[in-house]
Amino acid sequence: MRATQALAASAALLLLVGERAPAQQAPYTEGSVWNLTFIRIKPAMGDQYLNDLRGTIARQFAEAQRQGLLLSWKLLRSPAANRDDWDVMIMAEYRNMAALDGLREKSEPIAAKVFGTPAAGQAKAVARTELREILGSKLARELILRDSVVARSGK
Repeated sequence: MRATQALAASAALLLLVGERAPAQQAPYTEGSVWNLTFIRIKPAMGDQYLNDLRGTIARQFAEAQRQGLLLSWKLLRSPAANRDDWDVMIMAEYRNMAALDGLREKSEPIAAKVFGTPAAGQAKAVARTELREILGSKLARELILRDSVVARSGK
């Protein structure tokens, strides 16, 4: 009787756990990593804020690209859907998550070229708060679907 119970318990365990299936291939490959920053420009400050970006962020990102720290970047503008929504998104693309390791130390010399002293950079950041509000930011991994029209399009 004991042997029958042990056999039944083993059979039940196999049914619950199942035979280990071979690893399935994910339906996607992992692409680059994007840092997304969501911003709301204060009323009547749109051109002033975009001019500020042109003189700061654009210069920093261009140098980061030249040094291979950043793959690409984009600036998106969209009418806010409601008063709590963003109207500008800054997207910075990095090769992978490992590219973010030690990024601050690698980026500080670039910021020094753009702003000069750390105090000047801080003053510029404080002044920028009069132009916009940062609503938040996210890191997002790009997924490239396997065997699909998207994957075949080259992106």
